[in-house]
Amino acid sequence: MSHSSLMIDALKRQLKAKAVTYAELAKRIGLSEASVKRMFAQRSFTLERLEQILEAVGMDFAELVQAATDAPQLIAQLSYAQEQEIIGDTKLLIVAVASLNMIPLEEIVAVYKISEAEAVKYLLRLDKTGFLRLMPNNRVKLLVARTFSWIPNGPIQTWFRGEAYGDFLDARFAGEQEIMKLVSVMLSQRSTRALLERLKQVADEFSRQHQDDARLPYEQRHSLTFMLAARPWMPKAFQSLMR
Repeated sequence: MSHSSLMIDALKRQLKAKAVTYAELAKRIGLSEASVKRMFAQRSFTLERLEQILEAVGMDFAELVQAATDAPQLIAQLSYAQEQEIIGDTKLLIVAVASLNMIPLEEIVAVYKISEAEAVKYLLRLDKTGFLRLMPNNRVKLLVARTFSWIPNGPIQTWFRGEAYGDFLDARFAGEQEIMKLVSVMLSQRSTRALLERLKQVADEFSRQHQDDARLPYEQRHSLTFMLAARPWMPKAFQSLMR
C-alpha cells in the first residue's frame, strides 16, 4: 500500500474515532457532503485541503503520520499453502468469503448449514493465519488490506474461475442489477495502459464502496459479484481464417 493510501486510511480512522461524519466534516470545511465523499473516494487531496481537514478535526500533520505508522500491518495476499487449506474445506471458504463481506457470525449460521461452533472454529483458523482477528462476542476485525486479492492463478482464483465458467456466466445478464459488456477494440500501447489503469481504479472504487456499505445492517446489503477481465484475444473462429 502506498504512503498516501496509508495516510488517507489513517485519516478515515481518525474521523471515525472522533465521530466526525462526512456531513459534519463538510460543514466544518465549507464543502458539500457529496464533495467530501468524492474526495475520499478518489483519494485525492491537495496539501492545503488536507491541512484544512486536520485543523477541522483538531489534529496536526505529525499526529496523522504517527497514526498511519501505528496502523497494523495488513496482509495483501495469503500464501499458496494457506489458499490450498481454505479451498480444501468448503465451509472454511464460506466463512472466509463471508468475513471479507463483513457478514456477522449469526448471519453465517442463519444462511448456511454451519453451526455456531463450526463457524467459531473456522474463524479461529482464519485468526491463526492473520486473515482476521476474532474479537469478544465473536465479532471479527479483518486484517487484510483494502487491496487484498487472491493469488493470480492460485488455488482459490482457479476454483472461482471454474465456477464462473460453469455458473456465473451462464445467465442472460438482463436483470435490473445485472450488466455484461463485451467490447472489442484496437488500441495503441499507451491507450491500453491507460484503460487497464482505469479498470484497476474501478475495482478499487468497488472495494471502497463495499467497505462504506459494511456499516449498513446485513438485511440492507445484497451479494453482487463483479468481474473485470481484459487481454489480447481473438475468437478461435477468427484465428482459423487468418493468413
